Amino acid sequence: MLLYAVKLTLTPGDMTLSDINGLRDAGFADRDILDIVEVTAYYAYANRIADGLGVPDEDWIVD
Repeated sequence: MLLYAVKLTLTPGDMTLSDINGLRDAGFADRDILDIVEVTAYYAYANRIADGLGVPDEDWIVD
């Protein structure tokens, strides 16, 4: 699941049906896969909004 989320984040154009089938083979249902995609996409969206507006990192975030 995490490898799928990283690939979706870094190289979304490279996603294929085999990536989805890998999740299915690992026991994830289609609803689970939808949830993984939605959460990954939401965080990418939210981070780009924050970066685009110059929102600084929270003090507790360590580089």
